This record gives sequence, C-alpha cells and structure tokens, in this order.
Amino acid sequence: MSDDTLSYVIDTRLYLNITDRCTLVCAFCPKTHDEHTVKGHDLTLHQRPSLEQIIAAVGDPTRYDEVVFCGFGEPTLRLKVLLAVARYIKDNGGHVRLNTDGLANLFHKRNVLPEMQGLIDAVSVSMNAQNEAIYTRHCCPQLPGSYAAMLDFLRQAPAWIPEVTATAVNGLDGVDITACADLAAQLGVRFRARQLDVVG
Repeated sequence: MSDDTLSYVIDTRLYLNITDRCTLVCAFCPKTHDEHTVKGHDLTLHQRPSLEQIIAAVGDPTRYDEVVFCGFGEPTLRLKVLLAVARYIKDNGGHVRLNTDGLANLFHKRNVLPEMQGLIDAVSVSMNAQNEAIYTRHCCPQLPGSYAAMLDFLRQAPAWIPEVTATAVNGLDGVDITACADLAAQLGVRFRARQLDVVG
C-alpha cells in the first residue's frame, strides 16, 4: 500500500484517490485505455485504502484551497469512507469538493444527498451529454437508468450542497456543449465545460 498514491496535489488543491471502481466505463477515460497517470501521478490502486490511510494522506487540510474526492474511480461507491473523511476535513477547517458521476442514489438505492449536507461544500457532476443516447455511447453505463438518475441527482443536489456544477467534455463526438449548459440551467445548477484529453 505504501506505493499507492492516495492523495496528489495539483496547483493549490489536494485530490483523494479512494477507489478504482466505477459505475461507468467512459470511452474517453484514460483508465479505459490502460493509462493510470494524472499530471505525473500514478493512480493505480493495488488494494482498497482504509479510512485511516486516507486521513493520514490528507494531513492538515487547511494547507490546500480545497480537498477533492477525484481519482480514476467513483468516490461515492465508498460512501461511508467518503463521508468519514469529509467529516475529518471539515472538522479540521478544510473545504471539500466531490467529483462524481451522479449515480450514488441509483447505486445505493436511496437518496444519499442528505447524508452529504454539511460535509460536502461543492459537487461536480459528470453530465457528459445533452441526451441519453449520446451519454450511453460515450459513458457506457453499467446500471440501467443511469442518465435519468444522474439528472435527478443534479436536480436534487442544491437542496443539500451549496455549490453544484454539471460538467461535459468539449470535443466528444455528438456532445453539444451549449445544449448541456442549457440543460444544467434548467436543472438549476452551474455548468462547466471540460476539454477532451485534459485531465486534472
């Protein structure tokens, strides 16, 4: 485990790599192409890191502008650990952002957003497409109903999390960034375009 990268710094933010499992198999994800490096950091996990190991990897969260749950896996698949680490960060004066596919409610079969209240300051949700057909083509969801569940997560999130942003990747075939931004506005959340092949 000592060789695994559980946290890595980009600019003024600390990123946490807590799982390599995911509910999507995105065609544009580097991991799908057997590339596990972000900004020189190898995010390969040989085993699931413990709560204590992740907290140790955070250290003093006030050293960073924010601590971000974002590796090459979906952080909410380890919801209990995620929330416990987030509580540690908040209790020690840090700011917490969650990067997610927005499928936590679908995966856990309940609304988990109330459990995030007070622990997650900002959430960035990978909308990735303006309709289900384009989403399915690029994201290859493993759970039925993923696109609708992601949109519902975005719709509900502002009641529990102060800052909610939907994102989509500019440069993917068929993805209409303007339509994605309009959809985010209809859902009452912010929107940010990411660039294809730019990670981190």
